[in-house]
Amino acid sequence: HVQLVESGGGSVQAGGSLRLSCTASGSPYGIAWFRQAPGKEREGVAGIDRDHNAYYADSVKGRFTISRDTSKNTVYLQINGLDPVDTATYYCAASSWYGGPMFTSTYYQYWGQGTQVTVS
Repeated sequence: HVQLVESGGGSVQAGGSLRLSCTASGSPYGIAWFRQAPGKEREGVAGIDRDHNAYYADSVKGRFTISRDTSKNTVYLQINGLDPVDTATYYCAASSWYGGPMFTSTYYQYWGQGTQVTVS
């Protein structure tokens, strides 16, 4: 069983930056960030596998950067150029399965509690 602890959310002005962190209790194969805005479906925004291959949703390419520190079992999501449309609860998700669709929520067995990002 993998436990995930997220941190780094907050309230920022448009154009600002945030770095979200997700620390896992183990070393899952794939870790991704999803977000869910009020009234909208949860969507995958960035994912990274154990080989450090990174994947991004088209809507965030160029602004979001995902990275992984294997020694700390931590994945980071650097968000630049924040826009009010980025306002959402951001969730970290982890999967122990090799491969799989990074932005499909059913691929992931473990979820964090979520961290709020509010952009005004």
